[in-house]
Amino acid sequence: MTATVPDRAEIVVIGGGIIGCSTAYHLARAGAADVVLLERAQLTTGSTFHAAGLVGQLRSSRSVTQLLKYSVELYDSLEADTGHPTGWKRNGGLRLACTADRLVELRRAATTGRSFGLDIEILTPSEARELWPLMDVSDVVGAAFLADDGQAGPSDITQALARGARQLGVRIIEGCRVTGIDVEDARVRRVRTTDGDIVCETVVNCAGQWARSIGDMAGVAVPLVSVQHQYVITEPFAGVTPDLPTLRDPDRLVYFKEEVGGMVMGGYEPNPAPWAEAGIPDDFNGRLLAADWPRFEPLLEHAVRRVPAMETVGIRKLINGPESFTPDGNFILGEAPEVASFFVGAGFNAFGIAAAGGAGRALAEWILAGEPTSDLWPVDIRRFGTVHRDIDWVRSRTLEMYGKHYAMSWPHEEHTSGRPRLTSPLYGRLADAGACFGSKLGWERPNWFAREGESPSDEYSFGRPNWFEAVGEEHAACRDRVALFDQSSFAKFTLIGPDAESALQWLCANDIGGPPGRLTYTQLLNERGGIECDLTVSRIGDDHFYIVTGTGQRTRDLHWMSRHLPAGAEVELRDVTPEWAVLALMGPESRRVLQKLTDHDVSDEALPFGSVGTLTVAGATVRALRLTYVGELGWELHLAVDDAVAVYDALMAAGRDHGIANAGYRAIESLRLEKGYRAWGSDIGPDRTPVEAGLAWAMKLRSEIPFLGRAAVAAQTVDGVAAKLAGFTVDDPDVVLLGRETIYRDGERVGWLTSGGWGYTVGRNIGYGYVHHDDGVDAAFLSDGSYELEVASRRVAATLHLAPLHDPAMTRVRS
Repeated sequence: MTATVPDRAEIVVIGGGIIGCSTAYHLARAGAADVVLLERAQLTTGSTFHAAGLVGQLRSSRSVTQLLKYSVELYDSLEADTGHPTGWKRNGGLRLACTADRLVELRRAATTGRSFGLDIEILTPSEARELWPLMDVSDVVGAAFLADDGQAGPSDITQALARGARQLGVRIIEGCRVTGIDVEDARVRRVRTTDGDIVCETVVNCAGQWARSIGDMAGVAVPLVSVQHQYVITEPFAGVTPDLPTLRDPDRLVYFKEEVGGMVMGGYEPNPAPWAEAGIPDDFNGRLLAADWPRFEPLLEHAVRRVPAMETVGIRKLINGPESFTPDGNFILGEAPEVASFFVGAGFNAFGIAAAGGAGRALAEWILAGEPTSDLWPVDIRRFGTVHRDIDWVRSRTLEMYGKHYAMSWPHEEHTSGRPRLTSPLYGRLADAGACFGSKLGWERPNWFAREGESPSDEYSFGRPNWFEAVGEEHAACRDRVALFDQSSFAKFTLIGPDAESALQWLCANDIGGPPGRLTYTQLLNERGGIECDLTVSRIGDDHFYIVTGTGQRTRDLHWMSRHLPAGAEVELRDVTPEWAVLALMGPESRRVLQKLTDHDVSDEALPFGSVGTLTVAGATVRALRLTYVGELGWELHLAVDDAVAVYDALMAAGRDHGIANAGYRAIESLRLEKGYRAWGSDIGPDRTPVEAGLAWAMKLRSEIPFLGRAAVAAQTVDGVAAKLAGFTVDDPDVVLLGRETIYRDGERVGWLTSGGWGYTVGRNIGYGYVHHDDGVDAAFLSDGSYELEVASRRVAATLHLAPLHDPAMTRVRS
């Protein structure tokens, strides 16, 4: 019987698919006593009922992998816990490689899996065929097998979660459509439905394909679109056994799953078809789309070549069901930055069954704790920006990503759709200078500059890429002479008001006090001491601060600061990103170049490290921040967008006699690795503290000034930590470090690399990663060990480093 819509509820979950039911189940299991789930039709009738049901675990992110691992653990016991069948079985997952590059990809993926605690085996073609006797392996060069992967009945799993939620007190109301969401003072107040209104504290949007329109009701952008996805269900045929592993054949773009003695076979065509571009029909419940055989037949031909028996097997049905996909291939989770207490769990890119258990638990924990309980950045809704409000851009990028679902996962890959979108005023100048651009949060940014006779385009490889030498020259220019970087895409904010200093002292782990003109590098911490933001704060006036953070963190950092400002603080926090261009002038000759263009004194005495000053440069007013992320003398020059081209031209002309060069973000990466500077999102994040990351020097613990997270990090300085960030080098130039390589200490697995790359000055591979040990990690423990790194499933000797590799006085090595 369908329950009556209540007048009030603490939490309203919208959507009765597997994500909504999982979230409601985990909310109730964690103690939430007043949860209502609304479903517009019947449970599972959105896209859950036609999901293929493959459950894989490995992703490139540890946090997402952990969510998927939890799903498997949950499904192991869910039927026994709820009394409802789930169709779940751990029959393993097999992935094939048919080219040398694909085999390298699998070997690297296996290493990633071992780094994240998964037991992945690399198999020969004959070993793979023993697990899957039906397939032709004449073109297979290797395979990867994960025994703990499996498959499930999507509707059965969902109904089991729903039963478990009901048993724990959740009210599930079917046939009830949401018609509006009331927001007051940027906070959810009420859900309006066809059966009455519900006053509530929290809304959780798990509406699948409808999540974007539900978000629109509250003024929240949910960047996903519907894409048609097809698979066939065959008649039973000989050789198909219940224990047959799931099979993914990315070089042929297809996947297989046993289904009642037959096969489910689907794939990801490179020419995907969008759906419902003008909106989802109002009566689209429990329905499928018309079969599109011309689009599916090439995939079927690939499948027959892999499984010859399928050529004569009858096909029961071609399923064409729309599913929601996102512009970066990851799902969307978390509290919306636009509206407090409005949460989203949607856009699962056809792996919603695999992710549902972990995503539902993570979302429930976030709702109840008020912040994520682990690092969820790869799926955090705050990873999006203004460009993601443009549905045409979102659709274009999403279709590109769908078409690449089984494409090679190349290092440093850039996507091409919807570009250029956001450009700095120097875009034309840099393009003329040979820039090969990358894109971040919609911004075009120069990755590297082609030399005379070279094409400014990436040629992807697991070895040294085509831009390796060009980046080396940019790196050398910065180390030896002077380089100019366009970093206009940086996110920039101002905090102004009589309470600005006290508010920032609470938010920032470092001391941002002192006179105007002081610049401070600092982290912003959560209650656990984890690093939520990594940024610089410049004091422009007594009540005026200028905050600069990374391009990709613009939405996230603004949201974090605004949500955690002290209650009643008399301040105004503004996003001023579009108003400022940024030119980073770096290198031992940078002072001489800058001094040519200004009458202001830029000596170390007048403008020391960690200071900010206002200069007139080539007739323009410039805010000069004396800092470095490359380990050399330099300034970030922040200036009005309209002045950027003139100042750029003047700097290049003034620097000509000093050997000035344009340089891009790939040079920045190699430069910062040599200096040991941390990168947020890889080396540091919400699960890592400054004590673990070697950044305790950037905290004001010697003062009595309170700050968010102080208690946690203060305790760590006394009690010690179980993980520490360390540097590693590998001398073999044929080894390529990319990150996620496994760290072994005295033969035992102790962690993985969070960053990896090549150091052109030191002439070696460089990686950073956390060494873990339950009984504690300190410098003595680190130094006492012998280290190896596993790279593409092969162990190589590594040298530990506890200090930066680069010092300006050291002997330079070129390669």
